Amino acid sequence: MKKFILLAAFILTYSTLKAQTSSSKQTSAADSLLNSIAGDNSKEHVVVFESSRLILSQSSQTVKKNNLNVLILHRFGDLGGTLGGGKTFFGLDNIADVYIGFEYGLTNNLTVGLGRSALPLDGGLANLELKYALLHQTNDNSVPVALTLIGETALRPYSSFAKLSDRLSYFAQAVIARKFSPVFSLQIAPSVVQNNLPMPDVAGNKELLLSLSATAALKVSKLLSVVVDYAHPFSSFGNANGFSDPLGFGIQTVTGGHVFTINITNARAISEINYLSNTTSDYSRGQYRLGFTISRTFDFNHREKYQPKR
Repeated sequence: MKKFILLAAFILTYSTLKAQTSSSKQTSAADSLLNSIAGDNSKEHVVVFESSRLILSQSSQTVKKNNLNVLILHRFGDLGGTLGGGKTFFGLDNIADVYIGFEYGLTNNLTVGLGRSALPLDGGLANLELKYALLHQTNDNSVPVALTLIGETALRPYSSFAKLSDRLSYFAQAVIARKFSPVFSLQIAPSVVQNNLPMPDVAGNKELLLSLSATAALKVSKLLSVVVDYAHPFSSFGNANGFSDPLGFGIQTVTGGHVFTINITNARAISEINYLSNTTSDYSRGQYRLGFTISRTFDFNHREKYQPKR
């Protein structure tokens, strides 16, 4: 099973890819960035979220064909507790995790992603991802929800392992999202993580982990939203050993070609594979941190030829 988690989400769906049409333009209330997210088909699609990344979770949105989305995610150290406070300038002197990623639209519905996280405690992850929009919510409500499938393979480059296969982990997720009104969007996302070795690798922990995530966004102005992001791993090992459910709160703003999110979360790791498997930080102990996400999309569909000045 461990070799096929990434493929299972796509084998049945990729055959439908060529049957997808793309005849009418995507409409959006925001600026040109939102036109780069999600595809254009015969019915107008609803842009459920304004970025492919939220706080913890990925959204249902894919990147438009021939567009490149560049992502920078950063989490600082603990704001409070024994490792935070004034001695670390409330966590700003420390780094919990950093992620740099690239998402490219192969089609309006299929995105390929490549990224690297640098979680100091375990050497981080290098990941390769496919993201496929199987359904789009439509503005006439004939399709009431968006459904996106995510599959990911990740490698731990620097940690010590006995063999190469022990370095590999897999992630698969189905994102079900709906924009209920012009100001409120919600998604839920069941997922599975398969680590070839348990993370952390201690007695009693298991390689396979199921989880359920939920994310809500509330617009407070045309370009400003409040986001809440939560995940619950179903882990008897985590329950018995004081692990915490990842939870984040943030403010998201659209500025020109960027989407910027500033947030507070108890999760140290940025990758789903890591924060679902191994979040031990607790809000009650001051183990929460400031973070941000920057998303910048580049459109390669309309290249202008260079004209030298005369």
